[in-house]
Amino acid sequence: MNYVMSFLVGGTICLIGQIIIDTFKKNNAYLLVLLVITGALLGFLGVYDKLVEIGHSGATVPLLGFGNSLAKGAMEEAGEKGFMGALSGGVIKTAPGVAAALLFGYIISVIFNPKGDK
Repeated sequence: MNYVMSFLVGGTICLIGQIIIDTFKKNNAYLLVLLVITGALLGFLGVYDKLVEIGHSGATVPLLGFGNSLAKGAMEEAGEKGFMGALSGGVIKTAPGVAAALLFGYIISVIFNPKGDK
């Protein structure tokens, strides 16, 4: 059942994103920023943890989860280290995911030869 709920929650997040793209005809960067900010805001309001309980990885993997992790890390470190913790906490909390994405992206680009426009 966890797989089904992950699919439904993650799919719903993607559906909402696609509707936003189609409706407002904006660049995808706007949607990326909107999703990260929404995840941070939902985490601040305490709603995101309930969404993760229902949707598992379907809620943590998309950009909403990244925004939530940034905000949660900043709040935790701000409580311990003050202002400097607020600045560094989000980076510390999300660094493993960003590093893994860069590493695996590089490995895949070395293995496969992408064909671009010539």
